[in-house]
Amino acid sequence: MIQPVILYEDEFLICAVKPDGIPTQPDKTGDMDMVTILTYYLKEKKYQNPYIGLIHRLDRPVGGILLFSKNKDIDYKLAKMLQENKIKKEYLAVVCGKAKQTDTLEDYLLKNGKLNLSFVVDQKVKNSKKSVLTYKKIQILNEEEKYYSLLKIKLLTGRHHQIRVQLSHAGIPIWGDQKYNLLQKWGKNNILALWAYQLTFKHPITNKSVLLQCFPKNDPFSRFTIFE
Repeated sequence: MIQPVILYEDEFLICAVKPDGIPTQPDKTGDMDMVTILTYYLKEKKYQNPYIGLIHRLDRPVGGILLFSKNKDIDYKLAKMLQENKIKKEYLAVVCGKAKQTDTLEDYLLKNGKLNLSFVVDQKVKNSKKSVLTYKKIQILNEEEKYYSLLKIKLLTGRHHQIRVQLSHAGIPIWGDQKYNLLQKWGKNNILALWAYQLTFKHPITNKSVLLQCFPKNDPFSRFTIFE
């Protein structure tokens, strides 16, 4: 069993780091997932009936911080906090191309469940959802006459594949994104260079501010001097 990296834990909450490539919750592949990993973790700590409540998700290829509930009685509070953008998530991404120094991306996205893809569409399209993010360029890298930008991203809404779709639509697709990046050729072991590095919120019970950070260490993030 994988030993989880725990960033925060009390009787109500548990925050853990999801490695890239691992599902957030059980899916049809049957591969080990974070909910199962944390359930076993609590069993090893002698919890009689461990409960892991799923509050938000990360796409399977995306790594970073995830927040879970340990008490189902507060799930509704956490769901409301998430809906009201009171659980703030920030990401790091390596994108292909020269990104602007700062930008706000506002699009309408439509999810295609059959294809497991989302698309930027006109706001008049039925079932489309307004999607907003902001980013700041931290560093730029030039390798073999190609440019790559390291971005710090704030999500203002939470849509299916939102960061991946919006950055691709803006002409700066994420390194390693086999669904939305047409600028690179892929091998089997390419990673998606998107990482949920920071989570901030007020504790639903104590009202104390919580700030958690975890930075990626693998390639291509390791190519940037900010991580040295």
